Amino acid sequence: MANLFLDACANRPVSRTPVWLMRQAGRYMAEYRAIRERYDFWTVCRTPELAAEVTLQPIAALAPDAAILFSDILVVLPPMGLSVDFSPGPVIARPVRTTDDIHQLTTFDVHRELGFVFDALRMVRRSLAPEVALIGFGGAPLTLAAYMVEGGKTKNFEALKSLFYARPEAAHGLLDFLVDVQADFLCAQIDAGAQAIQIFDTWAGSMPRDIIAEFVIPKVASLVARVKKSGVPVIYFMKDAAHVLDLLAQTGADVLSLDEKTPLDIAAARIGGHVALQGNFDPAVLLADRETISQRLDALLATVPPGRGHIFNLGHGVLPSTPVENVAWLIAQVKRRSAR
Repeated sequence: MANLFLDACANRPVSRTPVWLMRQAGRYMAEYRAIRERYDFWTVCRTPELAAEVTLQPIAALAPDAAILFSDILVVLPPMGLSVDFSPGPVIARPVRTTDDIHQLTTFDVHRELGFVFDALRMVRRSLAPEVALIGFGGAPLTLAAYMVEGGKTKNFEALKSLFYARPEAAHGLLDFLVDVQADFLCAQIDAGAQAIQIFDTWAGSMPRDIIAEFVIPKVASLVARVKKSGVPVIYFMKDAAHVLDLLAQTGADVLSLDEKTPLDIAAARIGGHVALQGNFDPAVLLADRETISQRLDALLATVPPGRGHIFNLGHGVLPSTPVENVAWLIAQVKRRSAR
């Protein structure tokens, strides 16, 4: 049976545009909120039955063309020896700030330490119809490093930039360590049933262009190359990448996921080549009325370059205040209008 999502990843012709949404499982759904009333975030992530249930909630309710495992990019940090709490955002108790801190990071066996992720993937894959793809994911090296070095979310990235400028060799060492960790983790997800991998680089776009050229693109390219040996497509998402669109093709990703700041046709021209595109509907439009949603959808579909594989998605995740009926409307309209 044809899989529209995988065909679009490979730039193959499709009968309509496949659609899934970042954070399509989460706080805007009553089913998810009901689970979170009983369990904390880490418990949901680390309990395969719960993670699988949450992953499947939007598949049953909204019928997107792909499921993405409910988890978090920071699940790899505790096995390294870093304590992570959510209150509500992530807080790392002992940030990685010195060369000694980097050397003290623990290498680990992903199957032993993160088996709950792979168990959840297997459960989800068994529950999905063949035409619905299963996406695994992880954080890109810089984004993981940002959390590790800053100790949580930040606006200025003072500690991380200080590492890049003052101790570039240590920065390269940390990022190379993270490439190795993520390569093992993502390939193990493929072994467990993931049919595609998305690499999230939420914070790389906050860096200056020269930092991205030196510390981001080469590391992501190394990670992508290792994951692609498993034979599945790799999607790379750098948020706020308008100033470096021309560098993104160098990652070697099969699909580039774009935020809402640059129209798809303009982004494609700057990226060059024939890499497939994913995105890039503004999540805030889903707070508007259905007529506006439909108008904005038609406008986006008109910017898809001819001959490019395209997967409809948001420019970032579903906002928690989004009415679930608007998400259902959007997905149904993508299917109908792109086929037309």
